[in-house]
Amino acid sequence: MKKLILWDIDGTLIRTNRAGIAALVRAFAQIHGREPDMAHVEVAGRTDRFIIRRMLEEHRVEPTPEAVHAVLEGYLQLLQSEIQSRPGRVLPGILELLETLHHRTDIVQGLLTGNVQRGARIKLEHYRVWHYFQFGAFGDDSALRNDLGPHALRRARERHEIEFVPDRVFVIGDTPHDVECGKAIGARTIGVATGTYTVEQLAAHTPTAAFQDFSDTAAFLRVIDA
Repeated sequence: MKKLILWDIDGTLIRTNRAGIAALVRAFAQIHGREPDMAHVEVAGRTDRFIIRRMLEEHRVEPTPEAVHAVLEGYLQLLQSEIQSRPGRVLPGILELLETLHHRTDIVQGLLTGNVQRGARIKLEHYRVWHYFQFGAFGDDSALRNDLGPHALRRARERHEIEFVPDRVFVIGDTPHDVECGKAIGARTIGVATGTYTVEQLAAHTPTAAFQDFSDTAAFLRVIDA
């Protein structure tokens, strides 16, 4: 039976040096005439639309679908230029791991990310890893992270004509929200401390495994092959 690996993006596959946040701030400022204070807006592990709703609420703007859409479209227009102007990187071990899994006939890889699909593609094409992923669940599907897992499972099933059972599904991310999202569909979960949370903080949410980074390909493979 095949296994399904579902990857988060920011803080897990890549770091963009806050290009996404910069694009959101610029988009908000262009529309509302003032730069937003992001101090009380949780970003890590949240979806794009969740973040924009919180930005609007913090600045006493009604978060209507139209208001959220306006900031989102502005963000997508600005994202490429912000990424190009900020030195980001693919995180340790990711390229080797993606390539190794890509060549395994028992593995299917997809995305499970709070990024909307257009934003995900802009980021991952810039870092030349978009081609590893044929499908995914995105922030377009829901503003709530825990709603995304069923969309990923459905698309995996439609594309591969396989019903992936929970103990052969792995959700990978750098925040407790990623871990909880995986648990919501009964999947195994892998945390990685290449974002804003430490290994100890991730381990407190009882993932299947937690890593400092993915530089040890063999250690990662031992977890998914156990």
